Amino acid sequence: MGPKAKKSARKKKITKAERLKQLQEEEERRQKEEEEARVKHEKEEMERVERQRIEREKWHQLEAKDLERRNEELEELYLLEECFPEAEKLKRDARLLSQLIEKLRLLLLQTPSYDLEDKTIIQYRGSILELQELLHLKFNVATERLLRQASTLADLDSGNMEKVIQDENVALYVWANLKKNPRYRSVRFSETQIRFEIPRILATSGIAIRLLHTHYDHATPLRPVSASLQGHTATVTHFVKDEVQKGEAEISKELQEEYKQQECESVSVCEEETKVEEQGDIEVQMSFVQEESEATKCKLEMKLLSEAVFAAQLLLIENANEKPCFCEDNEVDLCQFTTLGGVYHLDIFELPPQCKPMKGWMIVEILKEGLQKYAYPPESTEDFETENAFPPIEVTLEVQENVIFFEDPMVARWDAEGKHWQTDGISNVLYQSEERLITFSLETFGPVTLIQDTHINMPFQSWELRPLDVNKVLLTVTTVFTEIQIQIKENLCMLASVKVGNKKHSSTLEGRWMTPISFILALKETGLNIFPTGHSHFYVVINHKEPLVEIKAYRQLALLSSAFAFGWSKWNVECSSKKVIVKLREHLTEEEPVQDPNWTLLMFSGDRAQRLKINENSETFSEALKEETEFHSTLYHLVKDFASKEAMEKIRSSKCQFIDSVCYMLLSTRLLSYS
Repeated sequence: MGPKAKKSARKKKITKAERLKQLQEEEERRQKEEEEARVKHEKEEMERVERQRIEREKWHQLEAKDLERRNEELEELYLLEECFPEAEKLKRDARLLSQLIEKLRLLLLQTPSYDLEDKTIIQYRGSILELQELLHLKFNVATERLLRQASTLADLDSGNMEKVIQDENVALYVWANLKKNPRYRSVRFSETQIRFEIPRILATSGIAIRLLHTHYDHATPLRPVSASLQGHTATVTHFVKDEVQKGEAEISKELQEEYKQQECESVSVCEEETKVEEQGDIEVQMSFVQEESEATKCKLEMKLLSEAVFAAQLLLIENANEKPCFCEDNEVDLCQFTTLGGVYHLDIFELPPQCKPMKGWMIVEILKEGLQKYAYPPESTEDFETENAFPPIEVTLEVQENVIFFEDPMVARWDAEGKHWQTDGISNVLYQSEERLITFSLETFGPVTLIQDTHINMPFQSWELRPLDVNKVLLTVTTVFTEIQIQIKENLCMLASVKVGNKKHSSTLEGRWMTPISFILALKETGLNIFPTGHSHFYVVINHKEPLVEIKAYRQLALLSSAFAFGWSKWNVECSSKKVIVKLREHLTEEEPVQDPNWTLLMFSGDRAQRLKINENSETFSEALKEETEFHSTLYHLVKDFASKEAMEKIRSSKCQFIDSVCYMLLSTRLLSYS
């Protein structure tokens, strides 16, 4: 072994000894670090436990404080929410009976369930049906009179008659086949795009074709109220009536007892007074008792009306328990689809005897049976040569200008026997959206209509409610296809603007102020349906919220709407069905929306309101309370903590009809469940 090798061996032996020492030192250091870590962990754990104890104690203090003032806050909210029964009293006073169809429809929709008895509803519905039949009879009489004079109104070129009569609600197109020319197979009304391609059998027959386009839909039956809602309505009605009778009996009893007591006291005190003075005192006491009892009676009536209004509002957001059942395969589900653009009544009539001039007189044979329909195809086709003698008739119709179709419409025909719309017997449907024309083939004539998915704009993508002026707000609802802006002031609503895609769409409804129910009906009739029904949850995936939480939120948002802007929050989907989350900011001046406004997030469970620590841009959801804030029983008392004096004055000075209209629109759109 050389000197270098010996030296290397000695070095290794020394290294091993040192290695043992190093391992011992490392072990001691590890134990020391572990001890330090354990002590640190214990300290941190103690600090965490202490923090939790302090937070729990603070939470309990906040809860105790909230509970302590809950009754006071709820009493104040009750006084503020008296605007709803006050508004109902004003609407009730303004309600007038009318025998016109639309007035009766509106009356049935506008009058709360507790103000209409079953027999009254049946009577109104019966009147509507009678008026509809009478109206159609008048159209038939007018058509018959026109067709009797067809020969005198014939076109010089074709030899046939065509007539177009239009007004605001109806368009009547009549064509009479006087020449019976087999080559004249295309019927087109001049200055229109309306066209019929008729088969040879009709081209050679003495017939008349009538298209009666009513811009309204009187064919679709009035939608019946579901059994669950009827039961709820009956319960509310009976409850209100019983309570009123009970309350009036108690008031009458109290009045009698107070009067007797006051009379006895008056007699005992005034024994030494003159008879005249005694009489005067008794009259004063009686007057006082009567005023007091009247005030008590008014208070009770207001309380009962308030409860009835709340129950009626609850009906607006109640979901039906069962999906409607349809027997026919081709029957149109009117809960899923909506008729749009009115009804096209297509009829073929036998040409009546024509007027004939005779010695300065016009002689006409009037048939006792009146205007007769031409059966196409006839019930029996055995007498005809070929099977294709009665092919489908090709029809081209103009779509009403003020109706929006977000997808190609479907065509449905009216089944008079089954009293419903159905889609069989119609083929080769072609919709030209730019020209607003729809072409289809029809096996047999009768009323037809265009239908669209009722829920095409649901669920909504977002929404915002912001003040514009005193007792005036702007509600913006954004859907996949459109953005709709609605102004609400006092007891009226107006369509402010409509955007389809990114382009402004012109609507005949813009600038027209209407009552909320009339406005909602008008929007639906133009295809701008953002109003769910009790059955909509069967067709739309919704963010379900408990009805009591939802209704309380809408009522309180309406109370605050004159001074605060509210908006959709993405976190509303994350919280439970027993809570709602909205974003809020104070908004006192009429100005354009700020690009990135500083919103505050509020969470409300019906009986507790709080500000959240998270904001709209936070990465994860948390129900943590915002620092230095407290719980409250109502949204009104929550915003009082940070609202300006001017904002609170605006809220307290809002008119009852305005608050009621805002609330009604929120209840009708159900933004918290359908966004």
